Amino acid sequence: SRTVLEELRAVPWASWDDELRAWRVPFRSYEELQRRWPSIERAAQRAEPEERKRRSEANKHSGEHKAAKLRHAERRRRRYPLPAEDLPPFGRPVATQQYGIVVFTGISGELADDPELSAFYPQLTDTAVDHVWARWRPATLTELIKTWPARRPAGSTERSRGWWQPTLDELRIARRTARSLERRRQRIASF
Repeated sequence: SRTVLEELRAVPWASWDDELRAWRVPFRSYEELQRRWPSIERAAQRAEPEERKRRSEANKHSGEHKAAKLRHAERRRRRYPLPAEDLPPFGRPVATQQYGIVVFTGISGELADDPELSAFYPQLTDTAVDHVWARWRPATLTELIKTWPARRPAGSTERSRGWWQPTLDELRIARRTARSLERRRQRIASF
């Protein structure tokens, strides 16, 4: 547990012994360890598998869990509602509120009018505009490097339609993430 580690690291002169795979606390730190022991014990009990399973079972029936499950299912579908009259350029990276910088690959032609999904896609609240479902994929590192940033941040009109040209700061974050994903793929491929 992270809390247990933080508490043990806060004890003066306490150290981890790799050979014994245990914490060593000298006698001079005994009182500090005793003072911190109740919080260490509580954190260890919370980290027990049975306790974690009990908490997850209790959380399963909450509205928050159902919303997270629906949001995850929506992300797995890799679809995004776009205004039918104002479509982004396909094959080029654009920024979105929910998924960061993505590349739209095509349109299904199906209208996006499910009222349940307006919680995940704020642009669906505008009922005067018809939205269609578009397919998306994450932008690759080479696409992100070739993308020119917007001169100024997106305004409220661009954000309300659901997509905009990414700024330099948004591109830097996406490039960093894409670079680390590419490195991870190379490490996995080398094994």
